[in-house]
Amino acid sequence: MKIVRKKHPKFQRQNVGLKPRVRHTGWRKPRGIDNKQRIYKWGFGASPSIGYRSARSIRGLHPCGLREVRVFNERDLEKLDSVGEAARIAAGVGAKKRAAIRAKAVQLDIKVL
Repeated sequence: MKIVRKKHPKFQRQNVGLKPRVRHTGWRKPRGIDNKQRIYKWGFGASPSIGYRSARSIRGLHPCGLREVRVFNERDLEKLDSVGEAARIAAGVGAKKRAAIRAKAVQLDIKVL
């Protein structure tokens, strides 16, 4: 089952085309008194608002349709539901334990992301 999300524009910071230093920074809310983006004038870029939010049923799901659960050891895999949840091995887990977790996931028929 593939998740189908609503499309939304790429929210860019004001003056992104004029100032190179702004290009790679994240979204900042426009606050100027005469700011065209703040007053939602057409052609100055969209602002994030509640209408762009995804549906509650798919919010927080992985694109494959399963809920992600972070796993630190093999015992954490036994707590998972194989139908609606997928395992994401934590970043701090080493190679030896990571291989053991993958082997256990194959036995329990749990998807590892």
